[in-house]
Amino acid sequence: MTHTPRSLLVTGGAGFIGCNFLRTALEADPELRLVNLDALTYAGHPASQRAVSEAFANRYSFVEGDIRDAQLVHDLFDKHNIDTVVHFAAESHVDRSIDGPLDFIDTNIRGTANLLEAARSHWRDRDDVRFHHISTDEVFGSLDEVGFFTEDTPYDPSSPYSASKAASDHLVRAWQRTYGVPVTISNCSNNYGPYQFPEKLIPLIIANTVANRSLPVYGDGSNVRDWLFVTDHCSAIDLIVRRGETGRTYNVGGHNEKTNLEVVHAICDLVDELVPRPDASSRRDLVTFVADRPGHDQRYAIDASRMENELGWKPDHDFEGGLRTTVEWYLANQAWCDEVTADRYDGGRLGLTK
Repeated sequence: MTHTPRSLLVTGGAGFIGCNFLRTALEADPELRLVNLDALTYAGHPASQRAVSEAFANRYSFVEGDIRDAQLVHDLFDKHNIDTVVHFAAESHVDRSIDGPLDFIDTNIRGTANLLEAARSHWRDRDDVRFHHISTDEVFGSLDEVGFFTEDTPYDPSSPYSASKAASDHLVRAWQRTYGVPVTISNCSNNYGPYQFPEKLIPLIIANTVANRSLPVYGDGSNVRDWLFVTDHCSAIDLIVRRGETGRTYNVGGHNEKTNLEVVHAICDLVDELVPRPDASSRRDLVTFVADRPGHDQRYAIDASRMENELGWKPDHDFEGGLRTTVEWYLANQAWCDEVTADRYDGGRLGLTK
């Protein structure tokens, strides 16, 4: 069974992955109409979707609003005859969830329920519809030194963020089993690439490295993540929406396991190459080990074989090439960084509350 979106609602399309997906979806299908609903909280900014708005003005519309506003969501389904939802909108930074967990509970759980209820109400007796929910590998908790997360790995979230995403995943499955809403879910590994808000590890380290500021590394830097270039993730999402099996979950990973310290050192080396210091010294000397994050999971690693075997998807980027592209993009787009962080983020440490 295949699905062909014609009127697509993307939530959180002014955020990092969402704004990259807007372009992927609109470029892939010249008949597609797309509505982007985003509350423009600190990590969502008009600058991130400005180029898409200009390039696809006749097929793209932006609505500033909150997924927790049930009436607004219902009105959008009605006005635009929405037949497909790709749901990115979420509070997503673990450190912020430690400082303010209730915001994550409210947005990630209640907001998802509002979207599911709107879909249930407007899609009765339709078979040309699809609700795709974006989740995270963090819902699975922490791995030991070996093994991988599969679609059948039990949930074991460690932070308020991952717990809220686990809860929203359960809601999506429940609305499918109870009400018949046609859903798919994807659990992805750590994304990186253009337009990521500069509080996250890779853009923060790039900014600090260029400015010759301290490079904070949590604990001893041995925590391992699987890194997925954002446009590879977007191509996977588009494929799942169009060809994924209703009710099925798909893990999306980059096959790029790196310790945090390895990532930081790789960024230092790239910036040293592209913007060398006058004395040609290494910026690795800026690394500073800081107190670890409470509840910090040791290792994530994704088994994405279902995506490959059932849908024929593989990531196009290895980590070395993707990281070079990312560093070059941030070096060339300092104006964007300044615009999205102005009065929103000063580079300070979050998530130390215990």
